Amino acid sequence: MAMGPVQVLVVGFGADAEFKGAGLEELKKLRDHDIVRVIDLIVVHKNDDGSIDKIEITDDEEIAKLGAFAGALIGFGAAGEEGAEVGAVVGAEAALEEGSVYDDEEVWYLADAIPEGFTAAIAVLEHRWAIPLRNAVMETGGVLLTDKWLHPQDLLAIGAEIGLELED
Repeated sequence: MAMGPVQVLVVGFGADAEFKGAGLEELKKLRDHDIVRVIDLIVVHKNDDGSIDKIEITDDEEIAKLGAFAGALIGFGAAGEEGAEVGAVVGAEAALEEGSVYDDEEVWYLADAIPEGFTAAIAVLEHRWAIPLRNAVMETGGVLLTDKWLHPQDLLAIGAEIGLELED
């Protein structure tokens, strides 16, 4: 089973945020074009009284695939091909038993971290677009040495640092 890199994306919204569904629509477009696969999506809202509302959209088939893939990799690393087979089964079963990437403890941990009146959305995304790129690199003998996400805010921070150094 070919699987792309998996990212956990956490986005926060303040009390004055307007939920018009634009972010969810963009996520659906990416999914419809097989750019990403949404494995799990959870939205946690902390009410002004401190109580928590939780909405989760989980695809059991995707959860099982992720569990099988992770289990196979761990099993292969521990015991070769035989371990991969056993690990895939164990991983899929465990993922289906849990029914979610997130357990209640993780949800409550997140809830503790957001202020009252705020909402956090957490998505587990598989980057499907990366599979053909990875395969092409591997077919030519290339290997991944490292990767890092670079955000525009990172570049702004670097520019500000350089600006301060130039002033000195």
